This record gives sequence, C-alpha cells and structure tokens, in this order.
Amino acid sequence: MAASDRMVLGPLVGSIDQGTSSTRFLVFNAKTAELLSHHQVEIQQKFPKEGWVEQDPKEILKSVHECVERTCEKLQQLNIDITNIKAIGVSNQRETTVVWDKTTGEPLYNAIVWLDLRTQPTVERLLKRIPGKNKAFFKFRTGLPLSTYFSAVKLRWLLDNVEEIRQAVDDGRALFGTIDSWLIWCLTGGKNGGVHCTDVTNASRTMLFNIHSLEWDPELCQFFDIPMEILPKVRSSSEIYGLMKSGALTGVPISGCLGDQSAALVGQMCFQDGQAKNTYGTGCFLLCNTGQKSVFSEHGLLTTIAYKLGRDKPVCYALEGSVAIAGAVVRWLRDNLGIVKTSQEVEKLAAEVGTSYGCYFVPAFSGLYAPYWEPSARGIICGLTQFTNKNHIAFAALEAVCFQTREILDAINKDCGIPLNQLQVDGGMTNNKVLMQLQADILCIPVVKPSMPETTALGAAMAAGAAEGVGIWSLNPGDLTAVTCERFEPQINPEESEYRYARWKKAVMKSMGWETAEAPSNGK
Repeated sequence: MAASDRMVLGPLVGSIDQGTSSTRFLVFNAKTAELLSHHQVEIQQKFPKEGWVEQDPKEILKSVHECVERTCEKLQQLNIDITNIKAIGVSNQRETTVVWDKTTGEPLYNAIVWLDLRTQPTVERLLKRIPGKNKAFFKFRTGLPLSTYFSAVKLRWLLDNVEEIRQAVDDGRALFGTIDSWLIWCLTGGKNGGVHCTDVTNASRTMLFNIHSLEWDPELCQFFDIPMEILPKVRSSSEIYGLMKSGALTGVPISGCLGDQSAALVGQMCFQDGQAKNTYGTGCFLLCNTGQKSVFSEHGLLTTIAYKLGRDKPVCYALEGSVAIAGAVVRWLRDNLGIVKTSQEVEKLAAEVGTSYGCYFVPAFSGLYAPYWEPSARGIICGLTQFTNKNHIAFAALEAVCFQTREILDAINKDCGIPLNQLQVDGGMTNNKVLMQLQADILCIPVVKPSMPETTALGAAMAAGAAEGVGIWSLNPGDLTAVTCERFEPQINPEESEYRYARWKKAVMKSMGWETAEAPSNGK
C-alpha cells in the first residue's frame, strides 16, 4: 500500500471491549465505521465454590495490554499508521466489582463477576431492613430491584468478609470500581496519578447511584454502609478522562466509556425513543431507548441509563431486560458436559435434528433474572425420554436463549405499549444462523443482524471519537453510515410457536423455588 493510500484512511478510533468471557481491542475508521483490525483473548472464569464467579483483575488488565499491542502489530502489517489512532473508548461487562489498593496498584481480592450468587444471604439480610421486605423499594431512585446482580451488594460482601479490604478502607487506601474504572485507572497511570472515574451508564448499575440527580446517593450509601470516599468520580460517557500512559498507544486520550449494553445500543444507532436492540453475549440483554424520560416497568424490567454523550448533553434512559445465561449455556455444554469441543459445534448438532423433541432446558444457573427476579431458581432440563440425545439438548439450549428473549420482548411491549415490529440483534452468538432463525420463529417477527456484529465495540468507539477535544466522529443522524443487514423472517406458523412457548413457561415454573438460603451446601 503506497503512503498516499495510507493517508486516505484518515482518523482511527480504538475500542477496548472487556466482556465476561473475553477481552478485545478493535480499531475503526472514524469516517466510515469500518472495522480495520482486532485481537481477542479469552478470560478465565474461576468458580471457587458453587454459585461463586470470580476473575483476576490483573489477568483482565494484562489481556487488555496484549490485545492493544497485538492489534497495533496487525495494523502495521497492513501498512496502517497507528499514529492515526486519535482516541480510545472503553466498553465493559457491567456490575462486576473490583476493590484495589491505590498505593500499590494491586487488587485486594478477585473481581466478583455480575453472575455471582454468593451475596444471596447479604440480600436477604438487607431485605429485612426494608419495609415489607420490598425488593423494589429503591426502584424509583436506582431503576433496579435489590438483587445479587448489582455492585453494591457485592461490595458489601467484600467489606464484610475480606479483612484486607476493611483494613485498606480504614487506612484510606481502598478504591472501588467496576471494570471500566479499574481499567481507566490502570491505563492512565495507576498508582502514579491514574484517573479514578466511571461513566453514568456503569454507575447506574451499582445501586448506589441516583439516576435522576446523576450523583452517588448518600442515603443509598448509608443503607449499604458504603464509604463514599472509595467511589469513583462519575463522568459522562463521552469526554476525555485521561491519556494512555504506556504501550504502543501512549499519549492517546481515553475519551469514551459505556457499559457494554449501552455501548451496543449506541453502536446499533438506537438514538430514537422506542428503538431497541438485543445483545447475545454471556447473558442476553434487550434495551429499549426511552429518550430523556425514565420509564418504570410493571413487568420486571430495569430502568437504566442508556448514555450521556458529552458533559453538556442530555442523559437518555432505557428499559432493560436482562437474562443471565445465553452464550454461557453454550460454554457450559462445551466445558462442563463436554458434548462439544468448540462453541460452533452446538449449531451443527442442533441443525442435524432441527427440533428439541419435547425437551426444554431452563439454564437458571444463577437464578432467573428478568422478568422473574427469582434467585431460588436453578437450571433444569425436562421432557427427557429414551429418545433424547445430545443433539436435542443442544437444540433445547439454543431455544432457551430465544424463549428468554421472547419473555423480555413481551415485557417491553407491555411497558411501552407499542409492539416492536422487528428485533435488531448483535453479539457473538448472532453468528449462529440456527439461533437467529429460531429467534425469528419464536418471536414471530423478523430478526435483523448488522453485517458487522461488533456493535458494542463500535458504540464505545463512537463515544470516544465524538468527545469534545477529539471531534473526529459525527453522531448527527445524517452523518451516520448506513448499515448493511441480514434479515431472518419467521418460518413457522404462530400456533406452533405459541405452543412451544407455553411449554417453556411450564418448564420455567418447575425451575423455581429449588434453592433455599438455609439449606446446607454440599451436605456440610
């Protein structure tokens, strides 16, 4: 490629996409939104006890450095000048909780992942202090029910159970953050002047943040007994937070930050009230933009901050349906049951039979999230006969992802009053064509997938490139590039779809009330 060709690319934006199962760094052309190169590293999840899910914050940070360096090497091989990377955005798994020592830069415990269930007794203890044990008591302030899912309860557990953290808080050495805060602090200098901040979307998932005043809420901090001085400063999703202090991109501003589901909403360009997207990652998350008004659900959805794309820009809200287990069920079939060697094989197994043959799989490994919020549920596979084989179980696992999405779509339609006439989708699992066709069949509406499925990373890149002081990515509707899409139309009759959905609902009922907090675990 001649030097003159290299100039044609113009400004580039990098995007750190730190998810539950992997870390990626992707580089986009700010003018065309084209993905130029990327690198991905899988992250190890630790399960030290039943229901516990942890990750090593240092491994996460190392994976980010590795992805950035490898991507820059790939760009240089393509003869693309990395000095054209003018900004970096961060998108991250939300709620996952890290506490670290600001004097040493070391984490004081493993990150407690959003899926983790160890805090159920903490939740029950806190519920006793709420009038009528009402899980939704803080809903109008936070948009969230009291659940193991959100950061405040995880942080409370760490303060109650980890002596090093209690000591560090007493000594004024402790900092708390979700993954975005941990990464930005480390990348902007760490113990040598690192910036301790988060954005409004990530803050809105802690249960300590008032989604109307856009500030940490002193009463909530008091209820959870969280010292406010350990919390990060809350910023908008699009502004310069600090500069990269090491590696190939030293000196480049980090100027975008969005929780992964908000990032996907931006990347799918759902800027209008009523636009929605569904992301199929470790979990499954359907977000519907409700504009500048916060809408509170009557059907088990969360009210969350969609984005605030600049210090002086308005905040926009979304209704969210969160499903804990989507891609994680495929990983479970691979790593725990061993019926496939790669995730891709699940599609092949399912396609060979084209039916679950009456088998239903409710993957309530972490209880049920939306619309039930039932922590006592556990995973079940039912409707088994001597005829059932691994193909049917693979098909039932994919169907489970689709049924869970249908439950959330039903809730969003009831809350918004205007049924969605198609579903925009993204995320790793959307490469599975069997899953996408199943989803259209079960929803009875078309499913629309952009040809570039990395919308989470794209959203963070857009926020970073549009930030004041960077200004290389226009978010004006007229300037947004048209996206080519693949459409999946429903192919079965609605009666069959309804019959299967009714059977699924029956299976869900059977998964509930399985676990009680009092039960001795593993007979101990």
